[in-house]
Amino acid sequence: MLEDLTTAASPAPWPAAYPQGYAVVDVETTGLARDDRIISAAVYRLDARGEVEDHWYTMVNPERDPGPVWIHGLTTEVLEGAPLFQDIAEEFSDRLADRVLVAHNAVFDWSMIAREYARAEREAPVRQRLCTIALSKELGLPLPNHKLESLAAHFGVVQQRAHHALDDARVLAEAFRPSLRAAARDGIRLPLLECRPLKEWSESPAAPRIGRQSGPGGHSSGGYSSGGYPSGSWRPSRKRPVCPYPNPGRYEADKPLKQGMRVAFSGDTSVDRELLEDRAVEAGLHVATSLSRLTSLLVTNDPDSSTSKVVKAKQFGTPVIDEAAFGQLLRDVAPASEK
Repeated sequence: MLEDLTTAASPAPWPAAYPQGYAVVDVETTGLARDDRIISAAVYRLDARGEVEDHWYTMVNPERDPGPVWIHGLTTEVLEGAPLFQDIAEEFSDRLADRVLVAHNAVFDWSMIAREYARAEREAPVRQRLCTIALSKELGLPLPNHKLESLAAHFGVVQQRAHHALDDARVLAEAFRPSLRAAARDGIRLPLLECRPLKEWSESPAAPRIGRQSGPGGHSSGGYSSGGYPSGSWRPSRKRPVCPYPNPGRYEADKPLKQGMRVAFSGDTSVDRELLEDRAVEAGLHVATSLSRLTSLLVTNDPDSSTSKVVKAKQFGTPVIDEAAFGQLLRDVAPASEK
């Protein structure tokens, strides 16, 4: 006897508390520091159930050296005729308004966007964000690491141009849709976080100003400045200056990082590792290449791996946090003089 499909259990209702729309965002930048700039941005607008409504992309003239060209491929020549951020801010706002900002390692994208709006003396119309790294953890997805390419591969999404804002946003939107449906099916609470726009902006007096490129050869008229990248497509030397601050000891949960802390990294990161390390150095932290009893903190997205650093961290009792949490802590590192 055939099953009476009319009496079969109906799918679970869509959670009423879920947002009414999403803006899946990716931005490419000149780097990870406080004074770095957005050089391209893309937004895929999705409705309440994750269906794509439209998409938008723009390049942005950062009015400075474009930074790691070997990652994003956008040279000074390409960006020279692009609009300034203040020229695209209104259209960007229209794409973000009344939606939850969705990004991979969302604290980074949100921080860069908030700073650009503050420079333009405007306020980004974003009140909540959702990190797809956090969502994948809530769903318990069996990912080998937390890179966007791994999330895409899990859902069978083909990535065509990694580190191109429009393609990264497309890939993320296509991976977010089934993630959202799975969360709704299982009644999972979405990991939404509040976004607090900056009210004002002032350039740091110690901000690195990087020389512009001067022609097709990619040679910089300004060379390197402290903490800066070269103007061409070659990677800078990774030899770093000695951290000027004493090691204050181990990181303590629910307290800020403090200048001088020794930070080690293990495994894959969603943000390019070298840029993440640069941001840590610029905040006054000591980036350690190995882990010892003096290490203040280990940053890893895979705390259950068997890498030597993770194994030693367990032996020494070294605190361990993931990349997203580390990015959040980098926003407010305490000065070395604070007790």
